[in-house]
Amino acid sequence: MIDPVIFSTQIFGINIALHWYGVLAMLGVMVGANIAARGIQQRGGDGEKMWDVLVWLAIAGVVGARLWYVINHILGGGRYFLEDPTRILRITEGGLHIYGAIIAGGIVAYLYFRKIGFDFLLFLDSVAPGLLVGQAIGRIANFINQELYGPPTDLPWGIPISASHRQAPWNDLAAYPEESTRFHPTFAYELIWNLIGAGALLWLSKRFAKQLKPGVIFGLWLVWAGLGRFWVEIFRPDQPRIPGTDLSYSRLIAGLMAVAGMLYVLARYGKIKLPFVSTKPEKYKR
Repeated sequence: MIDPVIFSTQIFGINIALHWYGVLAMLGVMVGANIAARGIQQRGGDGEKMWDVLVWLAIAGVVGARLWYVINHILGGGRYFLEDPTRILRITEGGLHIYGAIIAGGIVAYLYFRKIGFDFLLFLDSVAPGLLVGQAIGRIANFINQELYGPPTDLPWGIPISASHRQAPWNDLAAYPEESTRFHPTFAYELIWNLIGAGALLWLSKRFAKQLKPGVIFGLWLVWAGLGRFWVEIFRPDQPRIPGTDLSYSRLIAGLMAVAGMLYVLARYGKIKLPFVSTKPEKYKR
């Protein structure tokens, strides 16, 4: 197994550690931002605008990801954060959710680009493939941390999970021996799904550049990301469930994302009519 901590030291009695999770998360942000900047440039916009807003997106993303995780945990019946609200600030202990990062980052991006008069749909279409690639890179950290795994499996790509990282009932080593039990690498499933989706969106953006209306690539991202997470959640027992059901909040949101994306794309091309979606504009505002 890989040590989650790359190195640690003490400065003036304060322990400072560099974690793989943080390094890979930042790498994912930078790679995703680079893809988005190139996408903006290819669509006739100023790619530098992506780097101008990146710091604010990163800050909003971390705050939003943490708050979503905390709310999700509480809605699922957890009392960890209610018993001691200061735990909300202990991000180094883990607990971030991509949905919160996307929502908070999206709000900040919308306000910023509206202020400078930049086409928000151009930004959304450009950032969509980068979101998938950035999240895929971040999923590598889940392997290092031995988290976000699924139930035991006999499939050849099953991975070992140490007893200290298992949840009940799989922490019963008599029933699930550490030497022989393997688990679904759900983080890897999502990683592969995201990379395939990013490649498809980039190809569509280039191959059908003249036919694609503003916002459609982002709509397709909603469909792809939603379907992928909806499927992966089948193998994710760690996600809080809606009380009285076997449906997790994350899976519900994923399903709604996929449906919303499909309806949006159909409405943009006039296949269906939605009061809040227009078939205009046909081109980006540059």
